[in-house]
Amino acid sequence: MTRKAICCCGACAITVEGDPILNGICHCENCRRRTGSAFGWSAYFVGDQIRAIDGDLTIYALDPADPPRQQRFFCPTCGTTLFWRSGAHPDHTGVAGGCFVEGRLDEPTVTASDDKRLHWMVAPEHWTRMT
Repeated sequence: MTRKAICCCGACAITVEGDPILNGICHCENCRRRTGSAFGWSAYFVGDQIRAIDGDLTIYALDPADPPRQQRFFCPTCGTTLFWRSGAHPDHTGVAGGCFVEGRLDEPTVTASDDKRLHWMVAPEHWTRMT
């Protein structure tokens, strides 16, 4: 299955093939600040699953070391952070789960940084919890 995630204005997109190796929500401060929400929804794909990257994306390097801790790829027109890569896992690309408009994702199965979850946010009992 081919899946396509698109920014808010439609100028940038990423196309992936297959199911993500991880589909989860994260409650860490980085993900909450990236999304402006109570959590971030992330679907991770390995390098050979990336089929196309379209648009003139801008890169923001979080803690720009060599390699940077994280690079966020976002649309310079609407500001949507579409995907990111981590220096710790350079072959993994995290894609914003809510941006998939073609080939929508299944329900997440993981809640990461669960110890930082806001008290009013309830994750289903059958999800894997990572602290």
